[in-house]
Amino acid sequence: MLYVNNLTVSFGPITIVDNVSFYVNEGEWLMIVGPNGAGKSTVVSAISQGISYSGSISYKGSDVKKMKPHQLARCIGVLSQNHNVSYSFSVEEIVRLGRYSYSPGIFSSSGDEDEEKINHALEVTGMLPFVKQSVLTLSGGELQRTFLAQLFAQDPSLLILDEPTNHLDLVYQKQVFELITAWIAQTGRSVISVVHDLSLARAYGTRALLMHQGKSVALGDIEDVLTRDNLKAVYSLDVHEWMRDMLSQWED
Repeated sequence: MLYVNNLTVSFGPITIVDNVSFYVNEGEWLMIVGPNGAGKSTVVSAISQGISYSGSISYKGSDVKKMKPHQLARCIGVLSQNHNVSYSFSVEEIVRLGRYSYSPGIFSSSGDEDEEKINHALEVTGMLPFVKQSVLTLSGGELQRTFLAQLFAQDPSLLILDEPTNHLDLVYQKQVFELITAWIAQTGRSVISVVHDLSLARAYGTRALLMHQGKSVALGDIEDVLTRDNLKAVYSLDVHEWMRDMLSQWED
């Protein structure tokens, strides 16, 4: 579905991402993991065409650089870790924006398919009771589910998620990841997520890209990437032992 080849991102003389290559197939959930400063979010920004890069990124054989914005939006949806909401839009208005790329004109009205996609997105994310509520009044979890509903209404086949549960408590983390799990179960869909929590990556991911200092350290099935040796090499810590020790605190 998505192929990234020799991706390099530099700001002046500083290289942030150095010759990284990976792919994601239909039905896969690729977790991009690694320490702070590894270049994970920069990779996401490049895929979503938010920054300049060298190398190639192709979606189903098409160079994403050559795709028009509305074409790209129909294929790839992006959920960032922070939402700067300063206007009192309603939940429904935010979700409705997900259908913008399908609109034939700026003043055109929505069709039956648009309404169906919007209502379904609101329903599956549990945001129907909040449709008229201002997003300025929502909790962090409700706000994240609102923007996830916007993505579902957008109806892409690939989701790019940059720390989708950042700053969310455990209940909302579970809700968001279960919503994404249900979404990816549909035919022809894939997800790429940047995550810091290795437990979440292991629990929900099918494959992983482990990064360190802008480079790819390991790529493959989740259990083959998140090995004791690989993690110790990039975190300078026996992550497996530390996590087992943390888990033991909950044993009776």
